[in-house]
Amino acid sequence: MNNFIDLLVEKEDNKTRIDKYIAENIEDLTRSYIQKLIEDGLVLVDGKQKKSNYKVSEGEQITVEIPPPVDLNIEPEDIPLDIIYEDKDIILINKGKGMVVHPAAGHYSGTLVNGLLYHCKDELSGINGVLRPGIVHRIDMNTTGVIVACKNNEAHQFIAGQLKVHSITRKYNAIVYHSFKEESGSVDAPIGRHQTDRKKMAVNQRNGKNAITHYRVIENLKNKYAHIECTLETGRTHQIRVHMASIHHPLLGDDVYGPGKDPFHLEGQALHARVLGFIHPTTKKYVEFEAPLPDYFEQLLTKLR
Repeated sequence: MNNFIDLLVEKEDNKTRIDKYIAENIEDLTRSYIQKLIEDGLVLVDGKQKKSNYKVSEGEQITVEIPPPVDLNIEPEDIPLDIIYEDKDIILINKGKGMVVHPAAGHYSGTLVNGLLYHCKDELSGINGVLRPGIVHRIDMNTTGVIVACKNNEAHQFIAGQLKVHSITRKYNAIVYHSFKEESGSVDAPIGRHQTDRKKMAVNQRNGKNAITHYRVIENLKNKYAHIECTLETGRTHQIRVHMASIHHPLLGDDVYGPGKDPFHLEGQALHARVLGFIHPTTKKYVEFEAPLPDYFEQLLTKLR
């Protein structure tokens, strides 16, 4: 059975391309998937079909029809999953370092999705297409910690709606360069694509999206490092990594936004998604899940103390 999502264009979205508008307002649908929906006539503007380059106007009603999932061509794999919690709607995983969340160029096996397909069989939402069944949000390959996947489209839409209005609790632990004088602070700086390196994100005042990270110093460590907790108010790509680098506290091990030399030879940034909290799609009660710090992180803290 197809799902229908209705959107009402607001003034601030006036003259935005329709594929971009939908991508910004339905959490985690890819532009290419949206363009295919438009091409297949599954996106209507006030009841009429449009092309992907159509620019929306204030007051228009956009109806997006999400077809049921097709047979997945990504192979299920018997990958051990560290399951924090599971019910008929959601499954929360403590993702290990180095695991890619969903298949993409260069990573078509060994991903969290491959493991979920084996564990959940055909019980995964199909909103994000064949490559990302069940996936509502992502964390980077080398970021560890808690991530939620959805087993049906209703749960997916309910949690995605919370992501859109930034009501989900997301707390991360990180080890960064340089000690802090202050106990806490916030970074309020828009994030967008880097102007010259399109693979990177950057603080971008002209074309960036609103991004806010709150941080709290847990411990200033010896050798000019610090252990901090970051709470996301928004969830932009690489947000913590970009924001902390922008205030001269890049993450230890970050080979993209860091200083380039990692004396501890880590496999990517020292960043752990510790807490994830949201309103449950069925009970409508707030639930919160926590993933303990991984061994490498604890060992690193011991060294740096």
